[in-house]
Amino acid sequence: MPRQPRLAPSSFGAIELLAPWNTPDAVDGLEAVSHLWVQFGFHLSPPAKSAKVRPPRLGGNRKLGVFASRSPVRPNGLGLSVVKLEAVEIRPGAVRLRISGHDLVDGTPVYDIKPYLPYADAIAEAVNPIAPAAPSQIPVEGVDALCLPLHLQQLVIEVLRQDPRPAYQQPDPARVYGMRLAGGNLQWRYLSCEQSALGLRIEVIGYSLDPAVGATDA
Repeated sequence: MPRQPRLAPSSFGAIELLAPWNTPDAVDGLEAVSHLWVQFGFHLSPPAKSAKVRPPRLGGNRKLGVFASRSPVRPNGLGLSVVKLEAVEIRPGAVRLRISGHDLVDGTPVYDIKPYLPYADAIAEAVNPIAPAAPSQIPVEGVDALCLPLHLQQLVIEVLRQDPRPAYQQPDPARVYGMRLAGGNLQWRYLSCEQSALGLRIEVIGYSLDPAVGATDA
């Protein structure tokens, strides 16, 4: 899962609307919108027990006030992401919003959806010295050898180059790391690389699809 929305454009997914809002009337006009604000719950994260957290952008060691971070460990467990709306699908008794560039896991509860307003939501002069720019990316190798569909190969690259390991953890070249991604189990390891900004590169070892689940939207 990407750390932030829009870092992995190939992260496709769907939001299922539940009754009584699974009606065409609830999404009338939404098809003209390009992006959405999605308010959701961090249902897999424990509630915050401390006023300070350790953001990955600060190396996982320095503490910061929870309200000055975007940590999923929060007092109210609420999250907010902007995503691209790919399509609005309407069938009898079912409404589904196809999205991309998201940072949500399967089964995430969605509480509200609002259209993104460029004139009001885009702030050119906004600053944040804690994270002034996108994080440095790590080169990813070995994806072609997996013989995956092109869209899944791209997703693997987009997710891994953000370095998904805990920020406080020093990479161990002897260790095999793993995560669930798009209905399968992805494995990789870290190797040294002098040409990389972080001195690291990632070698993908394997991807095995869970036959009971099958490939899903990521």
